[in-house]
Amino acid sequence: MDTERIDTEKMDTEITAEEETVDTETVAEEEKADSETEAKAEEMETAAQKPSGKNLLYVVLGVIVVAAIAVVLIIGRGASETVAKVGDQKITKEELYNELVEYYGAQVLDSMIVEKIIEMELEKENVTVSDEELEEEMNNVIGSYGGLDNVMMQLAAQGLTIENLEQDVLAYLKTLKLIEPRLVATEEEVVEFFEYNKAYFDQPEQVEASHILVDDEETANEVKRQLDNGADFAQLASEYSKDTSNAQNGGQLGYFSRGRMVEEFEEAAFSMDVGEISDPVKTDFGYHIIKVTDRQEAKAANLEDSREEIEEIIKSQKINTEYAAWVAEKKAEYSIYNSLADTN
Repeated sequence: MDTERIDTEKMDTEITAEEETVDTETVAEEEKADSETEAKAEEMETAAQKPSGKNLLYVVLGVIVVAAIAVVLIIGRGASETVAKVGDQKITKEELYNELVEYYGAQVLDSMIVEKIIEMELEKENVTVSDEELEEEMNNVIGSYGGLDNVMMQLAAQGLTIENLEQDVLAYLKTLKLIEPRLVATEEEVVEFFEYNKAYFDQPEQVEASHILVDDEETANEVKRQLDNGADFAQLASEYSKDTSNAQNGGQLGYFSRGRMVEEFEEAAFSMDVGEISDPVKTDFGYHIIKVTDRQEAKAANLEDSREEIEEIIKSQKINTEYAAWVAEKKAEYSIYNSLADTN
């Protein structure tokens, strides 16, 4: 019921730092402490909202690929060849190439240098990525962007293909394996993250339910009558429900906590027993027949239960900073000549 959910993810829970009592004679110190605490809280919240550093790396790779493709295309033409005209004024390949080099050359060349370093390190460390690993990550990326259609649309807007994305993902996975030993979550970091994000790790009371959504009460009563006579809920959802996001999946909504559904729907669902089917429930979206399939009681956050997830979040947040540090260290190890290093 995507149209009815209030898209408030647990990650969006506001994280507030513990207040400290400070003497009136140390106002300056209090302001400084408050500022630092707020900054830390903001940092923790940002970490909780960023499951990985992949997106940034993919964006960077995408920009570099576009620029590199442009440069390659231009290099393939004759220097004096006209690539555009405005009236009788020509723009030559050489002029365009020089412009591209001025604005993108240093970035592209530096990227190519880093790629060479990575290739050499991969060979030295004998790092490989299996087809299964690549397929799994591609599915994760496609899913994170809302499906293949959305991915293809975004790629097309940049003049790229799914093959280009696959190359970027493969490069990301290889690079990740090189820097993985640096991605460590310390006990201090884990505990601090947990303390600042307890609200996120708290498990609220939840209900698992399915529904059939129809336009009018007459249809809703007919559906309820059939259910009372033993009809299959999933079959009727497929036949009657206008909620296209789940009608073909038995009307399944999964688990949800309070505040995620419209008030009338929530009140009915949380008052029902497991296995119970409701009478028609009217909301602004129509009439619902609700079936509760499971319940989970509220549970306070526990560090040990949350440890694995916290460690993954911290490690993922470190990807970009550790990658940059690793690149800098490797550049210092190799003898590198870059003619464009100081041009931009």
